[in-house]
Amino acid sequence: MPFIRFKGFTGSKLEEVVPQITEQMALITHIPQERMKAERHDVQALTPSPASIEILMFQRDQEIHDRIASSMQSILEKAELPDVHIFFNILSPHLYYKKGKPLTDYRLD
Repeated sequence: MPFIRFKGFTGSKLEEVVPQITEQMALITHIPQERMKAERHDVQALTPSPASIEILMFQRDQEIHDRIASSMQSILEKAELPDVHIFFNILSPHLYYKKGKPLTDYRLD
């Protein structure tokens, strides 16, 4: 956790940048890199739509979300993948279950 979902990407450039993205996100959030989950979702676009990165994670300060998005954008631009939408889907520890129990005592620091 967190989950990083890549949609609308083709070719091998994504696989090249995922390690950089997860490393930077781990540094920014102070979460071990091995806990970062990255997935590429192959979708069939029914209308024109840009590539996107959806980040599912627990709420952090706005500055942390801003730093994550800025860092990802910088990495993508260097890899010549500049037109990507980045957005967060905020999860609640009270509604996230592990072994059937909510993470009510989850610490975000």
